[in-house]
Amino acid sequence: MKLLLTLSFMGLSVFVGAQTVEQIKAQRETYIWGEGTGATLSKADQDALLQIITQVSAQVESRFTLLKDEVISAGKANFTEEARLIMNTYSNATLTNTERIVLSNEPNARVFRYIRRSELSRIFEQRKRKIMDFTAMADEFTRQGQIADALKYYYWALTLLRSHPDGAYIQKPYGTDSVLLVSYIPQRMNEIFNGLRYVVGKVTDEPNYRMVTLYVTCNGKPVVNLEYSYWDGRDWSQPVMAKDGVGYLEFFGPTASQRYDTQIKVEYICEAEARIDRELEDVMHRLEHIPYKNSYTTLKLENNTPTAELAATMPSTTTTSTLPINRVADIKPYSTKVNQVIAAVLAKQTEQVRSLFTPEGFDTYNRLLAYGNARPVQNADIVAVRLNGEVICRGPKMSFSFANSTRRFVEDVVFHFDSLGKISAIAFGLSNQALESIVNNSSWSEPEKFTIINFLEHYKTAYALKRLNYISSIFSDDALIIVGSMVKPSPKTDNPFANNPIVRYNRYSKEQYIKNLRHAFASNEFINIQFEESNLLKASNGSQFGIQIKQNYFSSNYADQGYLFLLVDVTQPDTPIIHVRTWQPEKNPDGSIYGLEDF
Repeated sequence: MKLLLTLSFMGLSVFVGAQTVEQIKAQRETYIWGEGTGATLSKADQDALLQIITQVSAQVESRFTLLKDEVISAGKANFTEEARLIMNTYSNATLTNTERIVLSNEPNARVFRYIRRSELSRIFEQRKRKIMDFTAMADEFTRQGQIADALKYYYWALTLLRSHPDGAYIQKPYGTDSVLLVSYIPQRMNEIFNGLRYVVGKVTDEPNYRMVTLYVTCNGKPVVNLEYSYWDGRDWSQPVMAKDGVGYLEFFGPTASQRYDTQIKVEYICEAEARIDRELEDVMHRLEHIPYKNSYTTLKLENNTPTAELAATMPSTTTTSTLPINRVADIKPYSTKVNQVIAAVLAKQTEQVRSLFTPEGFDTYNRLLAYGNARPVQNADIVAVRLNGEVICRGPKMSFSFANSTRRFVEDVVFHFDSLGKISAIAFGLSNQALESIVNNSSWSEPEKFTIINFLEHYKTAYALKRLNYISSIFSDDALIIVGSMVKPSPKTDNPFANNPIVRYNRYSKEQYIKNLRHAFASNEFINIQFEESNLLKASNGSQFGIQIKQNYFSSNYADQGYLFLLVDVTQPDTPIIHVRTWQPEKNPDGSIYGLEDF
């Protein structure tokens, strides 16, 4: 029901339904209220909310048992102040159920906010839902072997749990029973830490430099991803993202080859990524981080692992090697050239391998060298297949680090040879998880699967290497491009969606989308896209297919996770054209995302 507001500016009198503001103020046993002033409505509104927060904090202070234990353990004396600071993290994100009345407009704004004491529990309900959602996501990531994501979301859930007044009592279903999250989350995190195993592979020593290939498993299976740092003798390294069970360690300086051991520290806090959630970021800044002893491992830097155990630890070369499609029996002519390129990458040389490339391929090679500090990690078991007149070689892995970022990535590198044996393109390969979701799709033929794999690998590589002309060429001129983003609804008292998350979808023309990309490329040191599970859809005309795929996007100043849908025309397999591209931050309430039936 809309509120009936009557204002008389000759001695202000505001009626809210049948009650005046003055009557609400008088009923302190029923309402908590605040009246803020400021030059802008936003400033006055925040002032009013802060007054409510201070009163709510006093009322619920005794319920913050987890926080109180932390404050006592840290030797802090003023628990009341700590509780008030934590309550301040609710003002921006979860006080949408407080009613707002504008008493006077800018430049002398006055805002009145109030809430029934009986509805205080609603203030904390949204945070509880986020805690439960983060925990459920972490459970699923654990099952999929995405250890970096699992640990991150477990820790984020635990952080928000510590900021909830009833955090010590929140439970989740567990089998036929239930379990307290305050016990469940640390237990799951420690199980992951204890299940991790690091095996040293190839050790490469050069003057003032050592590269150690690392194979990482969790409970006997190669991790899909894992973020870790290592002790380089003076400090902890920048975080490294292991991919498909393969990571690396790098040591520099005159004593690099004399490093006989190191410590590995698993990253799980991920403060930079937490910036995409203002509520989470606020809480993380208020609370001390929790150190986990089990996240540390001492590692001997010697490749003395028995051959059989090492072979069992190493991830399989690539899922696509199981496909029967046109395998190349004699790969030596191609592997020789790949090895020459790998050596040139290590030496940061270009001209000595120019003859191996087509002009376009050589341009891609130079862009690869410019993409971070490229270093070969692994160059074993090259697999080559023939497709559409090309020979495609898979197998090598490279690491990439960036001068002004804490991000490091490991990427599979895929080489494309034309009919003359020249390298016509270099691409970043899909993860094994993304490959499996395509390869195991029984409704597609082997050539169709490889066409889709090639398309997605060139697509993700074009964004990483900032190939704007290529991206423009694969979008049709009338492409439908929709990008979704989460928005905060208006807190007006008559807004029926005040408590609901809302996704705003923006439609762009190809011209506007490319313009936005040009700005993103110019303002970011790097962009990296990782794909996870996918779903393939075939259009009725047979020449178009739809790809629904989960995408992790990282750049030097932004990161997000969402779901991508692409409608692609493959009438000419060598020159696919995108007619529809949509992105949404989360699935629809029924679990679906955009698909063929929507266009």
